Amino acid sequence: MGHKLTIVGLGPGSKNSLTLGVMEKIKESRKILLRTQKHPVVDYLASLGFSMESMDHYYDEKDSFDEVYDAIADDIIERLRDEDIVYGVPGSPLVAEYTVQKLLERAESHGYEIEILPSMSFIEGIFQVLKKDPIGGLQIIDGLQLSHQKPDTDMDIIVTQVYNQAVAADIKLRLMSYYPDQYPICVIKGAGVPEIQRVEWVSLHELDHLEWVDYLTSVYVPKVDDKWEKYYNMNNLVEIMATLRSKEGCPWDLKQTHESLRPYLLEETYEVLEALDNDDMELLVEELGDLLLQIVFHAQIAVEEGYFDMQDVITGISRKLIYRHPHVFGENKETTDAGALERWEEMKRKEKDVRTHTESLLRIPKPLPALMRSYKIQKKAAAIGFDWDSVEGALEKVKEELDELLEVYQTEHTDKITEELGDLIFAIVNMARFLKVEPELALNQTNEKFIQRFAFMEEHAKTLNTQLEEMTLEEMDQLWNLAKIHKNKKNDKKYK
Repeated sequence: MGHKLTIVGLGPGSKNSLTLGVMEKIKESRKILLRTQKHPVVDYLASLGFSMESMDHYYDEKDSFDEVYDAIADDIIERLRDEDIVYGVPGSPLVAEYTVQKLLERAESHGYEIEILPSMSFIEGIFQVLKKDPIGGLQIIDGLQLSHQKPDTDMDIIVTQVYNQAVAADIKLRLMSYYPDQYPICVIKGAGVPEIQRVEWVSLHELDHLEWVDYLTSVYVPKVDDKWEKYYNMNNLVEIMATLRSKEGCPWDLKQTHESLRPYLLEETYEVLEALDNDDMELLVEELGDLLLQIVFHAQIAVEEGYFDMQDVITGISRKLIYRHPHVFGENKETTDAGALERWEEMKRKEKDVRTHTESLLRIPKPLPALMRSYKIQKKAAAIGFDWDSVEGALEKVKEELDELLEVYQTEHTDKITEELGDLIFAIVNMARFLKVEPELALNQTNEKFIQRFAFMEEHAKTLNTQLEEMTLEEMDQLWNLAKIHKNKKNDKKYK
């Protein structure tokens, strides 16, 4: 049987917050190990003659807080081989105390007995200062973990571990992604310790201007009310859509179905692509929002029909990403994009239980634009070696299909003409793939080029006091050639 580890909470800092049980344990101990001596109650305990040893030296020796906490936990576990240990931490042991969590994991694996004597934490001290009851909703966030702990603006939050101005600056910048710069926050130092307690309401952008913040400092951020422009999150969007679909909501939204929304989903997708083509980031934000609305809309309809909700959608795609990236979330690392893509396809086949290559082709969605679907079909076929050796082979196939179309295009065999025209387009897509050109994008560029040249023709016709419909085909063809020359001159200037 190993030795015993007793973890005691020293309270928020006032000697009046020390519990009777903690004091009794300290009195019967030969020595107390302290995570840090930088705690107001330590001087009081020293004045009573108690023997204490601080672990503060690890903060100077290590490069990160995680390394410090690991070192402290390892040190204590090593000492437990020879003696019982009483370990004192600020506040309460199970509130924002990472060394305690690490000790619990290590002690259990070594079979050591553990006793925890709780105390008043700094959180209770903050409640006293603010005269707030957390029953209305409270989120506690580690200021050093804001990169993945996201604040919920619909409830009060307390940000802990505001160690210094540098940490405060990082916290400020991260919170500004959720709150306005002028948003009122309360900065609280030494909550519950009258001798050092300091409370100041400031605007968020002023947080790192306060020179007095230290290891006893936390920040209280009240939930956002209607007085402020709200920074919305995914949950808010889901709630808004649920309201729009309610009896008190919008009649148009209420009558929509999965089927009726199909054209809007396609439309919004293409508008996102257009924003990307135009490299318009401001428009892209708006269009991505419109596309996201369609996804939330479909999810809300599914909720009402009892099938799934938005959380199911998010969980599903998250699990898929983790499963299909074993080279990121697992041990099989990939260093090239080709290797990563191959791993993705491999995991996709396993996930879908695709047993034949034909099944893989059939899974390519039919509603895709025909050029895109053709491109994907040919890529999958090429992946197993069903492909030309070079682009020349693909080009010869285009010529072959063109000849076959020329043989039938003047006949009355409409089905045959359709078939041969489809074969020609398919062959052209194959050639585009060899040239590493997305046929959908190439055709869209040509569409835009046609519109620009047509606009030039129409404008030039006006300078001739005529309209296109009044001109002969030969006259319009001359304007078309002029438009091509005009465009080429512009390009020449661009590349000089």
